[in-house]
Amino acid sequence: MLIGLFTELDGAGGVQRAGRHLASVLSDFAASRGIECRILSLNDAPELQRLTVAGREIVFTGSERAKSRFVATAIRAARRKSAKGKDNVKLVIAGHPNFAPVVRAMKLAAPKLKTIVCTHGVEVWEPMTRMRRNALRRANIVLAPSKFTADHVVGDQGVAAEKVRVLPWALDPQFEALAPNAARSPVPPNFPQGRIVLTVGRWREDERYKGTDTLITALPRLLTRWPELQLVAVGEGDDRDWLEDLAKESGVARHVHFLSGLSYAELASCYGHCEIFAMPSRGEGFGLVYLEAMACGKPVVGGAHGGAPEVIDDGRTGYLVQHGDAVQLATAIETLMLNPEMEEEMGRRGKQRVENEFRFNIFAKSFKKILRELCES
Repeated sequence: MLIGLFTELDGAGGVQRAGRHLASVLSDFAASRGIECRILSLNDAPELQRLTVAGREIVFTGSERAKSRFVATAIRAARRKSAKGKDNVKLVIAGHPNFAPVVRAMKLAAPKLKTIVCTHGVEVWEPMTRMRRNALRRANIVLAPSKFTADHVVGDQGVAAEKVRVLPWALDPQFEALAPNAARSPVPPNFPQGRIVLTVGRWREDERYKGTDTLITALPRLLTRWPELQLVAVGEGDDRDWLEDLAKESGVARHVHFLSGLSYAELASCYGHCEIFAMPSRGEGFGLVYLEAMACGKPVVGGAHGGAPEVIDDGRTGYLVQHGDAVQLATAIETLMLNPEMEEEMGRRGKQRVENEFRFNIFAKSFKKILRELCES
């Protein structure tokens, strides 16, 4: 029996998307071996739900943010006997390190349980609580999307190096299908004309590390040469008012456009119609938005921090800049805009890299290998 634990599957965000990918491969692996698969979500609605990823239907139940219900359901699944009344040998995959204590409790209820815990980024870059750290150390395998995060799992959390596997996240299969026609797709309402720099990410005070504010403060340096330049920020969040005020204070409010509530197809068209994608973040464990931009053939400007340098090849598929450095950020964008042939070549290299390294089928193959390793051990 395979059991998957996830924060949220039917929602926006990189962690949610990675969770859908894991759940899809988990379901496919279980079906190919005739194994029962139970998928649980903490934050989704409690009724039985279905999603389709890469042609595979994911069936799951939520707990509507009720932690006690979620934990109780997970432990019951671990204790469940086979049809003949015997203990099943089970494998549980936790889609977030905060679930490590839940996995530990399941292991106490079912001692034969094999365990995998997935990490993402900032949540393991600094010491965790003792309970979470100790539970994480007891997992059979800990996954990390980048070597940077894997090093923190070992160095900051004390997980044995031989337990850690680097499994890069993948471009979403739905986006993979949309990318080839993104530049020909209609743009969403209020999408501006002109030369477009695009950024995508949540607007929240605790996620200001993504660098949307630095993009806004870099604009005045660029508008003196390119008065038609526009910054399009796609996302959601309660920090929008703060960003709008910053744009007004910087004198660039007419050049900053906030778009929310977009469909996946509309988001793809934003990538297709921009000239440069930029998210100068210091807190990305990986950065799925970089993959989306690269898949659409766009050069990418990212932060020289976290897992981003493992996705962006500095000087070949884009540029890496220091977080908060508006001058360096403006220089990187200016260099690309002054050299359209180089800009196009960087975009081409990025697209090729996504096709070679970050397609969903590559991720699925690597994850299934890890699942086989535990199931057959």
